[in-house]
Amino acid sequence: MSRAALLVLADGRFPAGGHAHSGGAEAAVKAGRITDAASLEDFCRGRLHTAGLVAGALAAAAVLGADPAVLDAAADARTPSPALRAAARRLGRQLLRAARATWPSAELDAVAGRFPKGAHQPVVLGLAARAAGLGPEDAAHCAAYESVSGPATATVRLLSLDPFDATGVLARLAPELDRVADTAVEAARRVADEGADALPAASAPLLEVMAEAHAAWPVRLFAS
Repeated sequence: MSRAALLVLADGRFPAGGHAHSGGAEAAVKAGRITDAASLEDFCRGRLHTAGLVAGALAAAAVLGADPAVLDAAADARTPSPALRAAARRLGRQLLRAARATWPSAELDAVAGRFPKGAHQPVVLGLAARAAGLGPEDAAHCAAYESVSGPATATVRLLSLDPFDATGVLARLAPELDRVADTAVEAARRVADEGADALPAASAPLLEVMAEAHAAWPVRLFAS
């Protein structure tokens, strides 16, 4: 296991396409739900315990060798919004391209052939972590962190929020992120015996509703 590989995978400069997505922050800013660091923290906390938990479990299960097709179907079932499903597959396709160039493996090549339009991003993230020699805890932490770092970074641009304040939000959420990642890994370890139903299905209906509205905007800074 290489901690340096984890830094590469989690680096915001890794060409996985995440910079083009706000994780729902753009719609939340327009709706007045994110206006400052405090409301950003509330938004990120909610996202961490819902979308972040689900993504972390999917990624960890992929590292542990669960069938990618089963995990992809589980991700679909946990993503009611067609707009979010499409965004997750676009991100998965881009991440897979980057991962195959960085950590070439037959498994990643097979997934590319199996999902020509892209698999869900958390599933690909887990497979990329596996190819990089990382463990389920690493993948879960990476997925959980992405669930909050994306909105925090986007809000700096959307609100001209002080980057120090946005980073402070992420630092304050760190203990909760650790707990969410641990919970995600525990669930992922049960998949071998219990199937995909062991994965969490924490929902954030407002994120789904806002994603559908956001997808219809004629002008937007972020893809989702």
